[in-house]
Amino acid sequence: MTYLLVIGTRKGLFTAKSEDRRAWEVTGPHRLDAADYASMSAVYAVGVDPRSGRVLAGAESSHFGPSVWYSDDNGASWHEPGTAPIAFPEDTDASFTRVWQFAFGPEPDTVYAGVEPHALFRSTDAGLSFRLVRPLWDHPHRADWFPGAGGGAIHTILPGLLGAGDRAPEAMTVAMSTGGVYQTRDAGATWTPANKGVSAVFLPDEEPEYGQCVHKVAAAPNGVLYLQNHHGVYRSADPAGEGWTSIEEGLPSNFGFAVVTHPSRPETALTFPVISQEVHLPPGDRLGVYRTDDGGDSWRPVTEGLPQEPYFGIVLRDAACTDGADVPGFYFGTRTGDVYAATDDGDRWHQVAAHLPDVLCVRAVEV
Repeated sequence: MTYLLVIGTRKGLFTAKSEDRRAWEVTGPHRLDAADYASMSAVYAVGVDPRSGRVLAGAESSHFGPSVWYSDDNGASWHEPGTAPIAFPEDTDASFTRVWQFAFGPEPDTVYAGVEPHALFRSTDAGLSFRLVRPLWDHPHRADWFPGAGGGAIHTILPGLLGAGDRAPEAMTVAMSTGGVYQTRDAGATWTPANKGVSAVFLPDEEPEYGQCVHKVAAAPNGVLYLQNHHGVYRSADPAGEGWTSIEEGLPSNFGFAVVTHPSRPETALTFPVISQEVHLPPGDRLGVYRTDDGGDSWRPVTEGLPQEPYFGIVLRDAACTDGADVPGFYFGTRTGDVYAATDDGDRWHQVAAHLPDVLCVRAVEV
């Protein structure tokens, strides 16, 4: 079995391949088009279609602007559609800044892109062209969605899912910074906020209907949702995300960006704490990962194999993932350019790559 790890960084796209998830061959930065400097573009989003294996990369260029590239040979070659794949309609008076997330719908060739500014786009041709999901863009709350420190974008897309025991092809959950969690039951025709119990400590009303600065949401295999907030870590076991329960007790900090769930164990998730919104460093200046195996009732550090000396890199919202294998591997990259893997559902981390540019996103699959 071959495993592919796609790594988006501040200065280009890298890939790594392995037969055993221990020894990795890292290549890059990949050329996304004929211009040499295009390979140094910031890549904020990568996605791998589980049906076709097509790899999508959302990259930006200070010269050409943002776009979407695709590869049908596991990253060996890359192509850009002949016309801009994502663009806002003229009447929106908005300009496309970057893709933050790709997700793949249940229908063949259906791809969703969460972008900055806050918007959701849908493709029915495997990512060659996208159209704005207009009802979410026209939502009356949108005027109050404002950019967080990292920008204003939809960064989480969960097609077909509303919460534990609540799945349907017409359903979807999205999350954004800032704005919170929104859900649809009717294929995007209407959208409802689902933030009950999630705090917004920076607002006068600390538990508003919407406006939370959600950093990431991940779904367990039974549909239970885990949420890393601007301040707080939460779990929702209710249908339609109707309520969230704090599960931050036992963590060294309730601030962070990424959360990853186990592909087959609903009670297992990983978080990557950060000291605070003011200090973007790992607690105690030590690179750390925390794992729960009981749905957030308790947490334990998982640090074997990680640097024990002072370390000053953190894990961003989309820079952690699992490969989804029967015996899964977990992966994360840091802002100091290191990438780590923990394989065989174990607790020991192995270094995949070092001294890359800031890691912005990672995706891992069996190929």
